[in-house]
Amino acid sequence: MDHPFGIDFGGTGIKGAPVDLAAGEFAQERVRIPTPRPATPAAVAAVFAELVASFPASTAPVGVTVPGVVRHGVVHSAANIDPAWIGTDADALFTEATGRDVHVVNDADAAGLAEVRYGAARGRRGLVIVTTLGTGIGSAFVHDGVLVPSSELGHLEIDGHEAEHRAANSAREREGLTMPQWAERLQVFYRHVERLFSPDLFVVGGGISKQSEEFLPLLDLETEIVPAALRNKAGVVGAALYASEGVAEG
Repeated sequence: MDHPFGIDFGGTGIKGAPVDLAAGEFAQERVRIPTPRPATPAAVAAVFAELVASFPASTAPVGVTVPGVVRHGVVHSAANIDPAWIGTDADALFTEATGRDVHVVNDADAAGLAEVRYGAARGRRGLVIVTTLGTGIGSAFVHDGVLVPSSELGHLEIDGHEAEHRAANSAREREGLTMPQWAERLQVFYRHVERLFSPDLFVVGGGISKQSEEFLPLLDLETEIVPAALRNKAGVVGAALYASEGVAEG
């Protein structure tokens, strides 16, 4: 079977695999290639071409995550990536580089789609807000299974600070915060989001979600909040899902 391909573009590594969408699993073992320095669009496109070429030839679509705002295939922000990405028509660039039909999606949006379809929010109705706590704070809104893209909740201003500068996992590491100290900042962030959007469920992803039992129980929210289930698979799986279904719906 010709499976769609997912690529997760991260700060240190670029990971990719064909994805079995019926199961929400990799159809073949994932391949990882170090992220080039500098990670300009052209350099990254060359890695994508190498990655796709390391698997059997296919005509199935390719989904790619990008840590920035993406509108209609064009990257509009680059808070944590090379500034050359801003204004890049990534869909066109990567389609040409790989010879495949490529569709780009924000990395948190990809994770959100994967968690709603296969993970911690599977079967949940209403508004699910997926947040990724890493270098920044990524977010995804999925309402009744439909993605509302580019929410960027990490850039909300809270107490005079951009939320991700205070409450991302990178802030915890940089300032040497204990889990209870960090949880106080997360409480402010999630309570603010809760008041604005009244979600039915929060899902917390990012590498730190593996330690969720150390901080999630410290939060006092009206909304149920649970750790992500797919973890490091979410980007690849969500990107492939977006390429095969999200674009068709749009």
